Amino acid sequence: MHREYYGSIIGGKELPAARTDTMDSFDPATGKRLARIQRAGADIVAEAVESAEQALPAWRDADGADRGRAMRRLADIVLENLDLLAYLESIDNGKPLREAEGDVRLTAGYYEYYGGIADKIHGETVPLGPGFHSYTRVEPFGVTAHIVPWNAALQQTARGVAPAIAGGNVAVVKPAEDTSMAVVEFARLAVEAGVPPGVINVVTGLGAEAGAALVEHPRVRRIAFTGSVPTGQSVLRASATHLSPVTLELGGKSPNIVFADADLDAAAAGSLAAINFNAGQVCMAGSRLLVHRSVHDEFVSRLVAGDRAVTLGRGVDNPGMGPITTEKQYRKILDYLDIGRSEGAEAVVGGGAAVVDGLEDGRFVQPTVFVNVRNDMRIAQEEIFGPVLSVIPFDHDDEAVAIANDTPYGLTAGLWTRDLSRAHWVAAQIDAGQVSINNYFAGGIRTPFGGYKASGFGREKGPDAVYHYLQTKTVSIQI
Repeated sequence: MHREYYGSIIGGKELPAARTDTMDSFDPATGKRLARIQRAGADIVAEAVESAEQALPAWRDADGADRGRAMRRLADIVLENLDLLAYLESIDNGKPLREAEGDVRLTAGYYEYYGGIADKIHGETVPLGPGFHSYTRVEPFGVTAHIVPWNAALQQTARGVAPAIAGGNVAVVKPAEDTSMAVVEFARLAVEAGVPPGVINVVTGLGAEAGAALVEHPRVRRIAFTGSVPTGQSVLRASATHLSPVTLELGGKSPNIVFADADLDAAAAGSLAAINFNAGQVCMAGSRLLVHRSVHDEFVSRLVAGDRAVTLGRGVDNPGMGPITTEKQYRKILDYLDIGRSEGAEAVVGGGAAVVDGLEDGRFVQPTVFVNVRNDMRIAQEEIFGPVLSVIPFDHDDEAVAIANDTPYGLTAGLWTRDLSRAHWVAAQIDAGQVSINNYFAGGIRTPFGGYKASGFGREKGPDAVYHYLQTKTVSIQI
């Protein structure tokens, strides 16, 4: 179901392999090559920006209802191609097929949701007093750049592109070099759906080459980046050369707090999902589990039982957990497992690489739970980005909040309790952009999402995300 070659999509057309060098994309479950991916450089990035600029006037000036209809048609065609897109995302990323299917549905949901907002964007009138009429206009920035990570390439492309184009902007997307296939196929489908060529462009290539050239391009007027803190800092420095505003969604070391009065069955299931979804390769993963000391041992036993039941395998076979997407990330996780033991933590389940029958060259890691963890340990402070859970006991609510906030990050948090007053108080005290109570992944397209502290700034999702891609102009007339 996948093609041999995937190239950049510029002006609605795929560039041929002969244009540049190519790089290989590998199946993380087997180690086998899947396809060749175009390795674009600064010249192709410049073409993509020019294509976007050419498409901008007509798209910007189109009636919002027309933009919305095109976006909803795109949502429909994404769902019509669910099997293909989910398959590509699963083999390229390694995630179980059901998770990839969820990503495709979420992708369609973004274009449907923001397509419905496209004709409801407006300014305001300002009462300056007798003799004046003053009002605001909201206008698109123009060319927007979207640097997309490898852990959820398709739906994270939609998370930035959908609100941007709803507001009349045009987009150039640089997917991660490890997971470009589904994003390229999506861009082909966008043209088929009737989105004008050049409104959505995709440039494939390395971050240091294509990605750097894109954020440094002087005619890129708005940038959205999702990824690591060091790369986000580089993007921010590059954007300063031409003063383009940036949305950064960076790392996390999110606390998930289980109080003594919680529904322990629901909390255990939710806590395992919070760390094991996509093999822990999720920025908002609940990687620090804070458990009240009175239920600590009982709760850990539930976690151990849950992890021991997890099956590993190829994503397309729908196992409990797939492989780690990149070789670099696989090695990083294994290093952290060694670091945890060297710091004095104990892996009560998992703790190493896993070998799956028939997939001996795959990058599999056992789902792992560490106990005897202090919050000052590296495994409790640094983002591992894998299925590695650090369990930390606490004795009272204030201590739980203090531990939760004692990290450089502040992306998300979860808490489990039957006490409504405690739930609201703790949610207000935690330094995080999103807090879920009695359900770790609550929220979705309609709720604003973004971080505090080193987890970045700016907000995506929700109706206000459109306005992050718009500039306000004030017009005042003396009558």
